[in-house]
Amino acid sequence: MKTWYSCKVKHAVTTEDGRMKQVTDTFLVDGVSFTDAEKRIYEISERDIRGEFMITNIAKTNISEVINYEDSETWFKCKVAYVTIDEEAQKEKKINNYFLVGADNAKIAYDRIEDNLSSMMVPVEIPSIAQTTFVDVFPFNEEELNQSVPDNFVPVNEANNTIEEHQEKEQLQD
Repeated sequence: MKTWYSCKVKHAVTTEDGRMKQVTDTFLVDGVSFTDAEKRIYEISERDIRGEFMITNIAKTNISEVINYEDSETWFKCKVAYVTIDEEAQKEKKINNYFLVGADNAKIAYDRIEDNLSSMMVPVEIPSIAQTTFVDVFPFNEEELNQSVPDNFVPVNEANNTIEEHQEKEQLQD
């Protein structure tokens, strides 16, 4: 399961009348830890923000999935609830999940989340939809991982195989 972090970045922007104004933008970043999220938001900010910036807050979110649609820039947080049965206690248990959906308004967000969950075998309800302040969402990207691993590094299992082969050769020579 992915872990999403809300990251706030304070920086200066130029207004339409030419004045500089300090703003704080909120981004959603997929990361394996707070450290990873901080590293990623620094890299993203260095790439996308001109001038100085400061990371003011990083917080773990309860968002379990992001549903991105390229046609919208507004993000809505949708609470999705469904009921499961606990076999041991023989009781119903209500489960809440939170989805982030790109949409132009709450109705479109509702339709998109409902469409996305239509294949679920249990009935779901969407008790709340709220517009968020997220400016952009940055999911984990395999290309980023490949760029951050030095060329001389190899996966552990390959390294272990090489060591075992080397040890076998030494034993044969003795």
